[in-house]
Amino acid sequence: MSVEIYTPQAFHRQAHDALGNPQIRGNFRKAMDGLMTKRRDIFNDWDLETLRELGANIRLRALAKLPDLLEQLEANCQANGIQMHWAEDGDQACRIIREICQARGAKSVIKGKSMVSEEMHLNAHLEEAGIEALESDLGEYLVQLNEQTPSHIIMPAIHLNTDEISDILHDKTGTERTRDVDYMTAAARQQLRERFMSADVGVSGVNFAVAETGTLCLVENEGNGRMTTTVPPVHIAVTGIEKVVEHLRDVAPLYALLTRSATGQHVTTYFNLINSPRKRGERDGPEEVHLVLVDNGRSSIYQDDELLDTLRCIRCGACMNHCPVYTRVGGHTYGTTYPGPIGSILMPHMLGLEATQDLPSASSLCGACGEVCPVKIPIPDLLVRLRKEAVGEGRGNVLGAGVKRNKKEVAAWKSWQWMATHPGAWRGGTAIAGKLQVMMPAKLGPWTDYRTMPKPAKTSLHALMKRHRQEKES
Repeated sequence: MSVEIYTPQAFHRQAHDALGNPQIRGNFRKAMDGLMTKRRDIFNDWDLETLRELGANIRLRALAKLPDLLEQLEANCQANGIQMHWAEDGDQACRIIREICQARGAKSVIKGKSMVSEEMHLNAHLEEAGIEALESDLGEYLVQLNEQTPSHIIMPAIHLNTDEISDILHDKTGTERTRDVDYMTAAARQQLRERFMSADVGVSGVNFAVAETGTLCLVENEGNGRMTTTVPPVHIAVTGIEKVVEHLRDVAPLYALLTRSATGQHVTTYFNLINSPRKRGERDGPEEVHLVLVDNGRSSIYQDDELLDTLRCIRCGACMNHCPVYTRVGGHTYGTTYPGPIGSILMPHMLGLEATQDLPSASSLCGACGEVCPVKIPIPDLLVRLRKEAVGEGRGNVLGAGVKRNKKEVAAWKSWQWMATHPGAWRGGTAIAGKLQVMMPAKLGPWTDYRTMPKPAKTSLHALMKRHRQEKES
């Protein structure tokens, strides 16, 4: 099977291919319309703006105290019996998890849904070490069978329709080809249930890490997260450092915002609170619990008082569901772990603007992402900031700043600025341009790739008005 490789450097080509694929367009249109409708309806009886303001304040307060809260989280987790690990980047996090697995002689890992593990390419790293890693979230399982990456942070297989899913299960696991969703779900559940029971280690993500109590909160709908964190003898939770919240009471409003914004549900089927490994006398649960806190560029974001807002994100995916770009080209087009608007402001810090320079411009700046964000991240403002960084007009503290700066373009705009502030030069220049309009180029860089090059009028409006006044006076 030939697996297509998507990269952020090839965004424009990938977007062109996606726009020309009616299957992708149809799959996403149907899915996104449904998600937008569910979100709108679920908030009908709520004071949404007040709840969003509360959620934003909780996240801002946690970020303002982040260094102290991380130390408090570490102390309370250790007091609860959870072993703490700190990782500067994805490679170090992978090494930590591999070493934990090797110390237990683990040969197989079952994984709950975790975007941070996707970000660090954990599966590939474990497989290189001879450790099998199997996704247990149904969407992630399908994507893994199809040798793809997730196309959405909440619904990894949203780019696939029923027939495509049926073909994948038939080709990879031998199930019958069918459009019966219940049959396919039951078949996948049976396949995964056996693997839960035999796995040596379970790996999960974390939605909220509570500093006050040392509690790890996990939100899910399928029960695979609960199986992953209780059946194997070892549970490894992995999360970004920004997921910490100060108090247990902070979780409730964030949970209400997350579930409603992500899938249009009042509550998810499962909400797990993990405080410790199995205690004496308890009949289930892991013998060991580890928490791996991953930085991977987040500290550099934290040091910028404007870009800091990126770290408020609670990973609901609402910005993607409402983005006119994402809903038409899909997640794979971006070539990054986090696609859509949130990915366009997060991935430049992880990969650098050299690799992701086109992503901040992959937006119409319609503002929909900012309007629906449950924690009020000003995504459009941050996209503009990163566009400035890319052309060397920002603060210069983003990796790869200035990568799109063009000396000829800069000189042209400075010349235009000078002319526009000197009326005599402007009138003379526009008069000459009108006389020489036949010599004007038909192309003017990327601007004319999608636009017709305008030609100056033979006679300017000022000249016409002056002539009209003279004729009237005479």
